[in-house]
Amino acid sequence: MNQSKSMLKKNIVVIGGGNGGAISVAALKQNAELFNISAVVGMTDSGGSSGKLRTEYEMLPPGDIMRVVLAMSCFDYPILKNIFYSQRFSGLGELDTHNLGNLFLFFVWQKTGNFIKAVRALEQSVGAVGQAFPNILEQAHLVAELTGGQIIKTEAAIDKPAYDRSLQIKKVWLEPKVEAYSEAIKTIAAADQIILGPGSLYTSIIATILPKGIKQAIAENKKARLIYVIGNACHTDGETGPKDVAGVVKALDSYLPRPLDLIIYNESKLTAPQKKKYTRKGWTLLQDNGNLLGKRLLRANYELNAGGVCPIKLGRILKKILCK
Repeated sequence: MNQSKSMLKKNIVVIGGGNGGAISVAALKQNAELFNISAVVGMTDSGGSSGKLRTEYEMLPPGDIMRVVLAMSCFDYPILKNIFYSQRFSGLGELDTHNLGNLFLFFVWQKTGNFIKAVRALEQSVGAVGQAFPNILEQAHLVAELTGGQIIKTEAAIDKPAYDRSLQIKKVWLEPKVEAYSEAIKTIAAADQIILGPGSLYTSIIATILPKGIKQAIAENKKARLIYVIGNACHTDGETGPKDVAGVVKALDSYLPRPLDLIIYNESKLTAPQKKKYTRKGWTLLQDNGNLLGKRLLRANYELNAGGVCPIKLGRILKKILCK
């Protein structure tokens, strides 16, 4: 008996935060007929609109998962991102600094008392081609210990540090220690391929795999390759993690139950306009010592013409890798 096309599709799970997770989802979406796309998204954001909703209403931070859902839409992600995420209300009192996407999730959550229903409602509204899962359903904060012994609490304080930048992140954990969302664990367990990143190493990617149960699910799913989309840059004033390719991979490997199988690095040589955008955005290139990673490293060009990661180029690369 012939299998249906949906049964022949490969289950691809993206693990990460809002910006990076959305990029990988948008890349996979280029070949939605080949993949069942899902994402496990971190829930430790404590800044901006999401941070306000956490503090005032004890809501799970909606911003990251909202962006990933928008990237899953059958409609144009950059346009949706501008409408639902980038545009912030002003001069409207309690609405100020919030965006449409967060307030949509807030309204449905308040109406139903169920955060998952709010996510599913947004998916239906934008015609999502996959599903997004929060990594946890309980409140937890990211905590970091620095090389000098200092403890930094909350993702916002780690992501935009006010401390001495010569102090490197030594390790991170969640407070309190919480269980992963059961459906997120099931999604990872059923994956044929697992993609991590791109995005901030500690505050996006590692933060997402910290809840109890996620590492075990990755360890037990021996069929799924672990693929890391590292990009080529980090924020100049962002988290104080490694600034070289091999160092970033070594740090991520230390939080995983088994080594990464493949690391995809953006080897693009920047043009003058791209360099200007990197400067404007506060991005700095990672030191390329990727040769230390041996055969695990795949160099490819997936630079957006205007600067940054291009989902279309990344989608072509992932199609070749995932369809082997």
